[in-house]
Amino acid sequence: MVMLTPAEQAALARLEERERQLRRGAVLLRERDPAAEMFILKSGIMMSSVMLADGSRQILRFHFAGDMLAVASLVYNEATETITALSPCTVCPFERSLFAALIADHPRIAALVMVFNQIERAALTDRLAALGRTSAKARVAATLIELRNRRRALDREITTRFTLGLTQEEIGDATGLTAVHVNRMLRQLEDEGMITRDNGNVTFTDERALARAANFVDRYAGLDLGWLPAAR
Repeated sequence: MVMLTPAEQAALARLEERERQLRRGAVLLRERDPAAEMFILKSGIMMSSVMLADGSRQILRFHFAGDMLAVASLVYNEATETITALSPCTVCPFERSLFAALIADHPRIAALVMVFNQIERAALTDRLAALGRTSAKARVAATLIELRNRRRALDREITTRFTLGLTQEEIGDATGLTAVHVNRMLRQLEDEGMITRDNGNVTFTDERALARAANFVDRYAGLDLGWLPAAR
């Protein structure tokens, strides 16, 4: 997307000088905890979620290596969501003051953080619309495409086959469905020839039909980054 200068790369590397290891299921930050740090996810998969009034959980986003976590800590004293590891993870915590210095010294990096936050906001808007207006099959199909695309961004060897890495309950918490309903929708997608499953892996056998079923919109397509400030 954008080639970073050596100085920009070195500045980002300073955010990753400390590391913390997390096991699957470990909570990095809990909703309403004091929020003083941000994090870079160096490896693994995590999720952001909130607890609803009825005690159920709504997963908001899945996070992959390279993502910046707890960005809301820039403007809130308390965490706005719970961040949980979905696999063994390595995160790099850093203070807000370090990020403030990064913004002052490298405004293009600050602009890129805003770009990625806007892409994430658009994707979250899509998910919100899907929860209220699309079928269960469309929601599950869209989640599968999102997971494959995020994995492929990190590993270009991935094409149509990828490791799911989520339980059906976790997919349900992201799509507003029960685990039983998710299982039905996965079987339906298989029966209609769009996917196959084996040993925790999913293969897209008719990706075009799957994208149509999901009402999928690629939020990384059509970006206009011509306005970015010059690197310092």
